[in-house]
Amino acid sequence: MNFKEFIQKKPVRIVWRVLLYGFAIFGFGVFGAWAIYELGLTNNRGMVDKNTRYLAQVTEGEDADAKDGKFVFRADDYLKLVALGKLYPHNAELIINGLRNSKNDVQFSQMIKACELYLKDNDAYKSSLEKGRKIFGNSFVKGNNVNVITWMNAPEWQALKESIIKDSAAINKAAKITGVEPRMIVGCLVGEQIRLFNSKREMYKKYLGPVKVLSVQSQFSFGVNGIKDFTAAQVEHNLKDKNSPYYMGEKYEHILDYEGGYAGDSTRIRRLVNYHDHTYSYIYTGCIIHQTRNQWKRAGYDITNRPDVLFTLFNVGFSQSEPKANPVCGGSHITVDGKVYTFGAIGFDFYYSGELSDVFPYWDKRFIE
Repeated sequence: MNFKEFIQKKPVRIVWRVLLYGFAIFGFGVFGAWAIYELGLTNNRGMVDKNTRYLAQVTEGEDADAKDGKFVFRADDYLKLVALGKLYPHNAELIINGLRNSKNDVQFSQMIKACELYLKDNDAYKSSLEKGRKIFGNSFVKGNNVNVITWMNAPEWQALKESIIKDSAAINKAAKITGVEPRMIVGCLVGEQIRLFNSKREMYKKYLGPVKVLSVQSQFSFGVNGIKDFTAAQVEHNLKDKNSPYYMGEKYEHILDYEGGYAGDSTRIRRLVNYHDHTYSYIYTGCIIHQTRNQWKRAGYDITNRPDVLFTLFNVGFSQSEPKANPVCGGSHITVDGKVYTFGAIGFDFYYSGELSDVFPYWDKRFIE
């Protein structure tokens, strides 16, 4: 029996067609996934945060009470701290610790205003302010660890904090290399990791949460901060291009040079997808923040003091970074315990919360020129 006669047998024809159609469907699926990724259809363009105007008022006015380089404390800020201490002593203590670990006193008012975002309709808080309680030293109720920033009460945040502390050496190293305040890098990290927890909740509970490790992405986006390969490539190009609006200066031109030379996209991806050392993820993150800020500043819109906008732009990518007046906070929408936040707002909440200020203190300036 020759091959032609064998293939014409009915059972053989059925098996042959199943294999043929199976391979065809598999090939189509692979091609389709590649096309969707290349066309950017997987990108989450996000949304504008509903509180973006308030966040802008908080951050843009942060130098209003500075005189001759020194912060002029206002009495009502202390009263607000007292009222906050009565209701949310955990947050009041975080603010005090933030000031203790900061070189920039201007942050005091902003840290309180960041909490007030969640106290707009809180009658007890308003009542405390009206009574003007001036003694706050003994007003904190020990043992009350409820956070006014609601998503920070979620168990994933408690686990994530420990994971971030484990990476503090790599984060601070990357901050020094890129000239970006460490808290800015951590703000991006917090937003990305909280977002991943929301999308991979069961995996996190089973594997990542108990051992307190960060989630490392290895498909489409890479590393602990979910940086796409073409974004990382643009970062590298911007470091060398003196005519680019993103250019950071000669000091930074060689911080991402490849030892032995560049050997294809896989070389870059291996940098980002390193399960044991996340330093490169943080260096690329710092560069994106620094380069985006430079782009806007050179266009006449300085967003140095708008961490909420910088977090948003990190999330949406270079392609959506268009310098303009009145930038907004937003980005990917993230659900925590049934409440929706935006990427930019999550970063903003962390930045001004005072959380981890002993490990990542506030710098006097957010960028090293």
